[in-house]
Amino acid sequence: MEDLKERLILPKPASAFNLRGSSNRPASSGWLGVDISGLKKRGQGLRSWIRVDANGNSQVIEVDKFAMMRRCDLPARDLRLLDPLFVYPSTILGREKAIVVNLEQIRCIITADEVLLLNSLDSCVLQYVVELQRRLQAAGVGEVWQSEGPELCRRRGSRNFDNMFANTSPDYLPFEFRALEVALETACTFLDSQAAELEIEAYPLLDELTSKISTLNLERVRRLKSRLVALTRRVQKVRDEIEQLMDDDGDMAEMYLTEKKRHTETSFYGDQSSMGIRSVDALLSASAPISPVSSPSGGRKLENNLSFARSRQDSVRSSESVVNRIEELEMMLEAYFVVIDSTLNKLTSMKEYIDDTEDFINIQLDNVRNQLIQFELLLTTATFLVAVCGVVAGIFGMNFPIPLFDDPDAFKWVIIITGVSGLIMFCLFLWFYKYRRLMPL
Repeated sequence: MEDLKERLILPKPASAFNLRGSSNRPASSGWLGVDISGLKKRGQGLRSWIRVDANGNSQVIEVDKFAMMRRCDLPARDLRLLDPLFVYPSTILGREKAIVVNLEQIRCIITADEVLLLNSLDSCVLQYVVELQRRLQAAGVGEVWQSEGPELCRRRGSRNFDNMFANTSPDYLPFEFRALEVALETACTFLDSQAAELEIEAYPLLDELTSKISTLNLERVRRLKSRLVALTRRVQKVRDEIEQLMDDDGDMAEMYLTEKKRHTETSFYGDQSSMGIRSVDALLSASAPISPVSSPSGGRKLENNLSFARSRQDSVRSSESVVNRIEELEMMLEAYFVVIDSTLNKLTSMKEYIDDTEDFINIQLDNVRNQLIQFELLLTTATFLVAVCGVVAGIFGMNFPIPLFDDPDAFKWVIIITGVSGLIMFCLFLWFYKYRRLMPL
């Protein structure tokens, strides 16, 4: 991984040294300044790309935006999806000559012969390059082994050995699907690892919050929930993109670049061969004598019918092969759809656990609030009874003569009667609270 980082870091271009040296020289002619400004203008649109070919060889190239558009036959809006300055959701687009992939940190253009990846020192990008090289090199060795197997078996005359090598195949997918598979695997692995890290952090924090409700724990849970919502949105977008691609057979057929390239080359060479045959027929017809019996119209009709039947047969074969390839691509997408759906289910269960924890905390808070209300009700009742005793004391404290003041035991009886009355009133209040179910007594 470190060696790959060193190879991906671009050295300082020599044009900078040339410009610095040329700025100290005297301008002998007027074209020098024009050349420097032209270099600056051309250097503004250059970007560093990592190119990985079908053999697994990688190199760092600098390509202009318009050159990339001409090279891959892509519109400007597709290249804008790969711009790291803009934040776009995950997207997989099938075009005529390329597949535009924007999955998390993996932003690349896949063609039938190469993968063009934006140069970055991100760990996911380096992991994608290393894994793609490993698979392409392993697939190349397997293909050589498989191609040499039948020849060796013919030399040895062993039918079982021939069958063993004939049934061995490392990968039936073309180059663009292998690159797309590695991109899907890297993105799904990255999202699943983030979900696992969030899960490891979430459950102990939620358990701590249930045992101790504090402002610090509530703030940590709030941050955790915001991260969970953002990650769930990203995982949901990748899942929806894979599901939408699986539901559209036309998009999947459009992504089979190797088949389209082979069909284009076959039609090109077929047109050249037909042109050569027509020129030979024209020469032969010009040199041959004219027969009154045979007419050239019959031969032309036969040739047209044969060419029509051949083209129809080729189209049927190509459609059948495309349907088979669509099934292979659909099975590959279905496998990664299961993986990303499992990650989404993990995040959903985590969100449900957070919601359950919030409900439990709300129930606890409601219980504490109810207890406070009950205590406040009892305190208010006791205050009311004390106020009644104060009213009695205020009445007897008034300055008017009554015979009760002359009795020496009157104070004791007033206190006893007032206390017993207050206790009876308190018991009546408690019975009323229990009768109306205002307090669990």
